[in-house]
Amino acid sequence: MNNPSTPAKVLPNKNSSQDKKIQVEEMFNNISQRYDFLNHFLSLGIDKHWRKKTIAAVAQVNPKHILDVATGTADLALQAATIAPNQITGIDIADQMLAVGKEKIAKAGLTHLIALETGDSEALRFETNTFDAVMCSFGVRNFDNLERGLKEMHRVLVPGGKLVILEFSKPEAPVIKQCYAFYFKYILPLMGRLISMHPQAYAYLPESVKAFPQGTEFKNILTNAGYKNPHSKPLTFGICTLYTAYK
Repeated sequence: MNNPSTPAKVLPNKNSSQDKKIQVEEMFNNISQRYDFLNHFLSLGIDKHWRKKTIAAVAQVNPKHILDVATGTADLALQAATIAPNQITGIDIADQMLAVGKEKIAKAGLTHLIALETGDSEALRFETNTFDAVMCSFGVRNFDNLERGLKEMHRVLVPGGKLVILEFSKPEAPVIKQCYAFYFKYILPLMGRLISMHPQAYAYLPESVKAFPQGTEFKNILTNAGYKNPHSKPLTFGICTLYTAYK
């Protein structure tokens, strides 16, 4: 079993003396202009289906105030607008990713609904018991301290509020597992490097996914962080997993 602290040891640049948080911020800022294209291209467009599933899980508690942690370019926040909450707040440590997200929100005419701001997932500025739902897509894997981030998300949820996390995982069916491993090890890093022109970003992705706890292991971490009724649902043969839990 992986140690819950293991993901923090996987760094975008192993030769850098900077901590993981700073490295992740710089990495995403550097690829911000190509991030959306790469997401859609490298996932063959399936990422859009995953986000719809995520927001369907969020919608079950009819949230009025939603926090999107590690919002990036705001794709998940924009999808959340379809369930008509009163306010969506997105935070991220990467300013250039937020700049792209703000442009998309303005273009969609949703600046009255979605607000983006620079924020650290492990030290949220919000008061306790603020949000009806907290969501995060492909972000918790990048936390410097996974447990601290999960506890902060728990703190800002209202009692009975819902946590929804979408994260990459590792398929277990033999044929899918082999194809996935080949794609993640050879194709994705090569294509990602060529398109993003960033030497580490898409080599870091498969390494961080490999180190990240999944399924029962991650649900146990959620329980230890104070959440109730953790549930996991593999999507697309287990390429990613949708986790839900309550405060």
